[in-house]
Amino acid sequence: MNAEEVPRFQYQCRGLRVVLGPGAALGLGEEVERLGCRRAAVLTTPGRAATLGPLLDALAGSTADTGAPVWDGARVHVPREVVDSAVAWTRSVRADALVAVGGGSAIGVAKAVVLETGLPILAVPTTYSGSEMTSIWGITDEERKETGRNPRVAPRTVLYDPLLTLDLPARTSAASGMNAMAHAVEALYAPDRSPVAALLAEEAIRVLAGALPRVVEAPRSIPPRSEAFLGAHLAAQALEMTTMGLHHRLCHVLGGMFDLPHARLHALLLPHVVAYQAEAAPEAMARVGRGLGRGAEVAPGGALHALNARLGLQESLKDLGLTREDLDRAAAESPLGNLPHPERMTPEGIRGILESAWEG
Repeated sequence: MNAEEVPRFQYQCRGLRVVLGPGAALGLGEEVERLGCRRAAVLTTPGRAATLGPLLDALAGSTADTGAPVWDGARVHVPREVVDSAVAWTRSVRADALVAVGGGSAIGVAKAVVLETGLPILAVPTTYSGSEMTSIWGITDEERKETGRNPRVAPRTVLYDPLLTLDLPARTSAASGMNAMAHAVEALYAPDRSPVAALLAEEAIRVLAGALPRVVEAPRSIPPRSEAFLGAHLAAQALEMTTMGLHHRLCHVLGGMFDLPHARLHALLLPHVVAYQAEAAPEAMARVGRGLGRGAEVAPGGALHALNARLGLQESLKDLGLTREDLDRAAAESPLGNLPHPERMTPEGIRGILESAWEG
């Protein structure tokens, strides 16, 4: 910011309680009671229900005698039919609160349920997607992912417990962390960014760039897992304060059309989008470089490529099964309106980004 400029911005804070630390999830019952609820229902992904014993025990004192009911049908990209099933189940068990345990898929389904039920969410993240910190929702219907913002879908309580991430495979952890990295990077060149969002984003990049390699090297070490949660938390706060940009638009299009793995898609696409945006957003890219610990002589896109390589995330859209014809279709259907630097938001430019990501 120029010394002569006068800061001018606005954002809205909301009622939110965040707890981070080993064993944080064991306070879940108390957190449900803090919200005045008695019939919390758990939403999670397939296969996770068998691992929820300690969390269900923590809920035992705050729920009816029958215990907390569990629904484990959450799926990536939040398909409409999954949402309909989750809404019907939530109503059938007469829940007065939702506990979302898992990554962006579980929390995303909970948000979609809240759009129809208005129930409060308590989020217990097990990845670094950051969905727990935003009012952003998304639902996929017939290969198209619709997204929006609604304050009532934002979780009321977030419990970050690094002990719940120790069994998350290193590569999955790394991809999820790069999803968080994308939130921070795009916040830095968002048209409505504020000094607050920029500070959060740059610090998030710094924390994630330091933590993720250590998570990969020692997946069961608690300190780097805790730091990765902190980085994801900061990045998601920055995302909540800004509008999503080109990178997120493309991920939504590709994910919705081709059912691609969400976090891996974010990881592989981010360096290519950043390289494309670098010329138009030099100040933002300087902050990305500082956050990554690289000097001005290293382009941010190249630095992100190098970080992906260090994390074992060298892959391309071709590796995920896309063809060049798929790229044409995605470029033609990518919504480019209301993005910064509209002169660069052309079908040809987008096709070039996708081609670069396809080649790897």
